[in-house]
Amino acid sequence: MVVLSESSAAAVAATLPAVQAHGEAVTGRFYQRMFDAHPELLNIFNQGNQATGQQQAALAAAVVAYAEHLTGVSGLPWGPILDRIAHKHASLGITATQYPIVGRHLLAAVGEVLGDAVTPEVAAAWDEVYWLLACKLIAREARLYTIADVAEDGSVWRDWRVAERTRETVDVGSFDLVPADGGPVPTFTPGQYVSVAVDLDGGQRQQIRQYSLSGRPGADHWRITVKRVRGTAGAPDGIVSTHLHEQVAVDDTLRLSPPFGEVSAVGDGGPLLLVSAGIGLTPAMAALEHLAATEPERPVALVHADRTGAGHARRQELPRLQQRLPNLSVQLWYEDAADGELAGLKAEIAEGRVDPELIPLAPGVQVHLCGPVPFMAGVRGGLLRRGVPAERIAYEVFGPGMLRATRR
Repeated sequence: MVVLSESSAAAVAATLPAVQAHGEAVTGRFYQRMFDAHPELLNIFNQGNQATGQQQAALAAAVVAYAEHLTGVSGLPWGPILDRIAHKHASLGITATQYPIVGRHLLAAVGEVLGDAVTPEVAAAWDEVYWLLACKLIAREARLYTIADVAEDGSVWRDWRVAERTRETVDVGSFDLVPADGGPVPTFTPGQYVSVAVDLDGGQRQQIRQYSLSGRPGADHWRITVKRVRGTAGAPDGIVSTHLHEQVAVDDTLRLSPPFGEVSAVGDGGPLLLVSAGIGLTPAMAALEHLAATEPERPVALVHADRTGAGHARRQELPRLQQRLPNLSVQLWYEDAADGELAGLKAEIAEGRVDPELIPLAPGVQVHLCGPVPFMAGVRGGLLRRGVPAERIAYEVFGPGMLRATRR
């Protein structure tokens, strides 16, 4: 068990409210300082999330939550959160040598924002908090790299060739990928994701995004299903998703990480409930493909929400999966259900948003959720009220809002 020293615990507890109140100002200053000193790190961080402030908010929440954990303010289980952060870091190729850089600029930002309140004793206490967290993450990430058989040079990246492209909807496309060197295709657990690194501006800039593996584990290729992010309310279009949709063709090469992600979409047996919204369907599709090949008699319920039937990516695959999974029930919710019918699909189709009270629940069901954070929070809350234990509800969050979702 990790414990702060007595003097540090007192200093952190006394200054925690101030750090919490100014957390996003601290992390905003931190990123500015770090990128000015180390512009090469811009290639790792999602610049879209930087622009919207989501990354700054997520980091502030993580630091504060860990300090609350160490000082006993919060009883939130910390192990699952550490695992989630470690998997995200490993998928980006974060190294132990980068932690001193982060620590130096983060603690300097605390001093700049809080000013005279940061005495030498307070600075030392928060330095202790940071390094307790950093050492935990470094150890977990080292283990993940070993399991993933990362190359001796420490690089997580491998070249993959686009073998096929499929247009699923106007804004969603699937990419089937095979190793460019002709080597074996690693397997994965449904619910895991890979990082995709693309070169922009003629190779002058790199950006990385994570995409769930949406095909069958054990196949001779990997599949990712990518939604093109169109900017709304002043936010920019998604840089990487737009690049993939507009610039990447069959036989082009992409750099991918090994599969990471601590959440399994199939659980450990028994009835399974998959609940998704929008592009959150990707881990559910991998789970259905996996079960069709390995446990075809398992009871499974799929509940999916989308704006329209025409916008529901890979919907045409459901009749085939129902034939292979005789105990699969499908419930679809569309904001506009006018075009909800599909030949051969046996499904309940309703208009509106998912009502957790109407989701079928088998005794002892295991649940996997994936979609926007507000959607998952609403569904999870409804399932908890209906008696589903929290430990039987797993969920995957796209983007940096993972800690807030975990704490709900």
